[in-house]
Amino acid sequence: MLEGINTVGDLEWEVPIGYVPNMRVPGRFFLSRALAETLEEGAVRQLANVATLPGIVKYSLAMPDIHWGYGFPIGGVAAFDRTEGVISPGGVGFDINCGVRLITTPLTEADLAGKKRELIERLFSAVPTGVGGKSAMRVSNKDLSRVMVDGARWAVERGLGTAADLVRCEEEGAMPGADPGAVSAKARQRGVPQIGTLGAGNHFLEVQVAREIVDPEAARVFGISEGQVCFMVHCGSRGLGHQIATDYIRTLEGALGKYRIEIPDRQLACAPLDSPEGRAYFGGMVCAANYAWANRQVIMHEARKVFAELFEIDYEEMRLVYDVAHNVAKFEQHEVDGAAQEVCVHRKGATRAFGPGVPGIPREYAAVGQPVIIPGSMGTSSFLLHGTTAAMQKTFGSTCHGAGRVLSRSKAKKEVHGKELRERLAEEGILVRAHSDLALAEEAPEVYKPSREVVRVVHEAGLSGIVARLEPLGVIKG
Repeated sequence: MLEGINTVGDLEWEVPIGYVPNMRVPGRFFLSRALAETLEEGAVRQLANVATLPGIVKYSLAMPDIHWGYGFPIGGVAAFDRTEGVISPGGVGFDINCGVRLITTPLTEADLAGKKRELIERLFSAVPTGVGGKSAMRVSNKDLSRVMVDGARWAVERGLGTAADLVRCEEEGAMPGADPGAVSAKARQRGVPQIGTLGAGNHFLEVQVAREIVDPEAARVFGISEGQVCFMVHCGSRGLGHQIATDYIRTLEGALGKYRIEIPDRQLACAPLDSPEGRAYFGGMVCAANYAWANRQVIMHEARKVFAELFEIDYEEMRLVYDVAHNVAKFEQHEVDGAAQEVCVHRKGATRAFGPGVPGIPREYAAVGQPVIIPGSMGTSSFLLHGTTAAMQKTFGSTCHGAGRVLSRSKAKKEVHGKELRERLAEEGILVRAHSDLALAEEAPEVYKPSREVVRVVHEAGLSGIVARLEPLGVIKG
């Protein structure tokens, strides 16, 4: 472990005030000693830098998938006072509302026998992938404004899903506060052709099987059983979200002097929550978040159609368990120093993990807490968990979002050969489809922390409880 960091518990560590100048609160992160070997000094410094921002409440936090990012570390969580605090694009990320949804099917692995390769090929054909992937949907600029306000509901109203899907999405698939007028023409231009596309990088559509049920009661409530075939969609707001982030980083950098905000890193550019610049960024960010929910809804619809046609099952038999956002800033009520307080929670590569009985989760899940979905890394296990009361107390109802990188994409390309990786995964029974071997190399399992260990940390730290482990059968990459 790095010098100057204090132990709070077996899995909890504190970065004390003074680790970098002008910290207002300590930093806290959750990590096992095994994962500590992957901890970057730069990520810890970023965690401490976040603690210098005006209006930050309690702690600057990071989950066990912590690694270096833009401004905030990935895996970072920070809450800001409604009146004194700021909003920062670096605390949300470029892929606004990159998130993941899990869908169950009535199939077992045996039902896929002899059809798995055809399934993967059909899914690859149905869902556009890659950096330049464009949708077959024709969406006008006026339609785009509705997407940015209505989110997943826009898709459902066009027959691309069911009303039950909306209930099982964080924020029911659309955050309030969208301001289409805060979205630039360039961002709109990038967003129009990409609804229903997967994109590139770590985004995927994965067919999985539930191998292990750890919490039978929560599994029953979530509707998942051992041996059941599922599929998972992981993507975000595509070029629209990236452009909105780019536009407002520039705007908020220019506003620092106006509000006399001093920051240790320009990547932490921010503005007061109640300033014109802060309100404009929030309104644009919500537009991108809602676009992402619509995007995942359309992808799920196309995947459902493939399963229905190939296996002759009903569309409604493929049930959305939940959809969670990873990169977003939201106004939430949390207990701070014994009193309820409205704060703006930034989650950057972190998942909301609201516990049992907390408002904002589906009524059917109230007894066990919201579903938490933590994907693995192409070839490793993914996990379904549930939120906890401890997360509400320790991390503003937050947990990790994935395994966390240990190798950059450029290093991965040098050290991993995509063709060999594809063949190795095939030997393990995992079929992979991607546009290029380089895309595979960037996302090889070995460039990430082990998902089992990351999930063990949040489970034992009480930030979320493991419900089920899922193993990949086939993966579509951008």
